[in-house]
Amino acid sequence: MAKSKYEYVRNFESDDRLLPSAWLVVRIDGQGFTKFTERHGFAKPNDIRALHLMNRAAATVLGCMNEIVLAYGQSDEYSFVFPKNARSYDRRASKLTTLVASRFTSAYVYYWHEFFGTTPLQAPPAFDARVVVYPTDRIMRDYLCWRQVDCHINNMYNTCFWTLVTQGEMSPKDAEKRLCGTLSGDKNELLFSQFGINYNDVPEIFKKGSVLIRGTELVDVTDRHGVASKRPKGVVLTLHCDIIKEKFWTEHPEILSGTPVTAQRRQERQEQTQPERTDAHLQ
Repeated sequence: MAKSKYEYVRNFESDDRLLPSAWLVVRIDGQGFTKFTERHGFAKPNDIRALHLMNRAAATVLGCMNEIVLAYGQSDEYSFVFPKNARSYDRRASKLTTLVASRFTSAYVYYWHEFFGTTPLQAPPAFDARVVVYPTDRIMRDYLCWRQVDCHINNMYNTCFWTLVTQGEMSPKDAEKRLCGTLSGDKNELLFSQFGINYNDVPEIFKKGSVLIRGTELVDVTDRHGVASKRPKGVVLTLHCDIIKEKFWTEHPEILSGTPVTAQRRQERQEQTQPERTDAHLQ
């Protein structure tokens, strides 16, 4: 930046670098999505097209921001987890929140037609963002537990509510009154006894949300001499699983250790410095 007599105005900028050696979670939420979903005719209680679009937008964010080790989404929200050793944008809160929100929103618009076909986008979607610092592994995991429990509670209620409205021919007001004070067991019984719906058969994406993690797959590559080989390629995996129990974290220990970030950086450096492979018989 060129120096001038006006440069002193930079002194008014605040230093919003976040606490080091702590987990960072950026959560985005849809703004005014009740009206947005009604305007675009989203299916109730869940529109699978909309959920897949959310996952596609979240995967785009992971593709742009290599230090994110996990993302969890449900309904119109997504949480992006940065590890303790993250260095992205000097851990500045304003940079992280604005970039995650803007990348997510632009991807949501860009990929809309892939999931909604000829249904036009009639209003610009908007997502707000906040970043929260979590000092320990346990607290960060409890945050994710909170979001997945919220997903389960909301989905069970919404499944009952909209079933009463669409199949039970109740008004929204009467359906709300019918569900007032009911527990999880009551809702299960209502769905099964009155409508023959076994809640266990509801798709996992609706009950558990979506978990995005990093993985690798072998892809076929051919060098300039026509020699074919396989090379590992980083990919984003979408899961619909329980992240509350220990099983998930045991199967993916690299998330808590932060190794996906380290491995990603190492792979990028190797790709930048590694000379192109040439077999001996071609020399």
